[in-house]
Amino acid sequence: MKRLAAAISLAAVLAAPAAARAGFSPNDPLSPRQWYLDSDRAFDAFDVLPLLKPVRVAVIDSGIDAGHPELKGRILDARSFVGGTTTDVQGHGTFVAGEIAAWTDNARGIAGLAPPARLLVAKVVRDDGSIPPRAEARAIRWAVRSGARVINLSLGSLRSPVGSETGFSYPEQRAVEYAVQNGVLVVAAVGNGDGAPTTPWPYANYPAALPHVLGVAAYARSGDVPKFSNRDDVYVDLAAPGQDMLSLFPRALTAHNPSCGEQGYSSCGPKEYRHADGTSFSSPQVAAAAALLFGQAPWLQADQVSNLLERSAVDATPANGCDACSGGRDSLTGFGRLDVAAAIHDLTKPPAADRFEPNDDVGSRAAVSYPRRFRATLDAWDDPNDVYRIKLRRGQHVSVLVRAADTDVSLALWKPALHSLAEARDGLRARRSIHPLGAPERLGYRARKSGWYSLQVKLAQPGFGQYAIRIARS
Repeated sequence: MKRLAAAISLAAVLAAPAAARAGFSPNDPLSPRQWYLDSDRAFDAFDVLPLLKPVRVAVIDSGIDAGHPELKGRILDARSFVGGTTTDVQGHGTFVAGEIAAWTDNARGIAGLAPPARLLVAKVVRDDGSIPPRAEARAIRWAVRSGARVINLSLGSLRSPVGSETGFSYPEQRAVEYAVQNGVLVVAAVGNGDGAPTTPWPYANYPAALPHVLGVAAYARSGDVPKFSNRDDVYVDLAAPGQDMLSLFPRALTAHNPSCGEQGYSSCGPKEYRHADGTSFSSPQVAAAAALLFGQAPWLQADQVSNLLERSAVDATPANGCDACSGGRDSLTGFGRLDVAAAIHDLTKPPAADRFEPNDDVGSRAAVSYPRRFRATLDAWDDPNDVYRIKLRRGQHVSVLVRAADTDVSLALWKPALHSLAEARDGLRARRSIHPLGAPERLGYRARKSGWYSLQVKLAQPGFGQYAIRIARS
């Protein structure tokens, strides 16, 4: 079960290196207590608060305090998928929404990390704290249809590959695939180990452990990763602050503490929220960073934004506070700590886009329509396989050429009888090609029967990068 200003052009923003700019300091009185703003370098890329193109960000959570002054004009739509109203009676959703979209530089309260964010709020948490997977799946699809470019999922189900508790939900998986197919970036917390058999827990929760989802772990003020933050060699992609957090809180709940003067903020909430901990509060910072990138460069695709955030991260090492981090990508922080300013600066050299995702398997999950020549990407952690469907007549010949400068790839052509890569075996393979790193991959085959064949382009060893492919039939 799941738990829980002035307009400024991109060229002007990026004209000088980040270190040469003073950075923008919001005038919100509680912002000095938001230590994560400085740690994320949230506003270091700007001298003044920029006016960016609005970006729809979906917060799928416990609802919202829609009347909160810090969220006035920030909520485009809200809907409950568990009955009743969208009112947040637990506080979690309002906290998450505040990190992303609270008004910035309004001389009041806290500063949200993403000034361009406009919220689509989906309530999927029942009063008892449970989250029906089908409600979550419906909410994801609604958010996509409502124009979300980013979806934040600060929720999860325990994943235990070695035990009986898998946490896997087919409706959740299909909904996430639907989001990816429609160009939406899905960001999710990797989960807290408090409900796991041991802590720290070595597996990221679902949905962070689904392909193409940007999984976010937590780190503390010291730079170390707290024990509650789940580890994972594959599905932890980034880390962001997740201890001693301050954000918004439903005013109806802070009113239970009338002696506290900061009504509507988590400092007046119940004990577990006054200095909130959890990967739930790390994930929205990455979602906010994604919204900033989309606001700066609306033409970006979701996989480009994910790539920018990952490759601009600050490597976590013992030298900067993460005692158990090894340097390079690791199971605690993935590519490292979120660095918003660096990601914005890297917009000058955006990574290649891959418009065919999620083409990760054969059959209906493969890319059906393709040009003769195109480019795509592979990533050992989120996208180790690309599959393309090729219709061949009996006797027809297909030839494939793949060039990959930075990655070692191999090719396999599968017969029409294969229905899933999980069932792949030698008897169902029509042809394969494996060459040394740096050499072009070539594959040729003459069909013995008519049907839809599946061309698999896969990583032969860990890495990430772009490849160019040519498919010809004769």
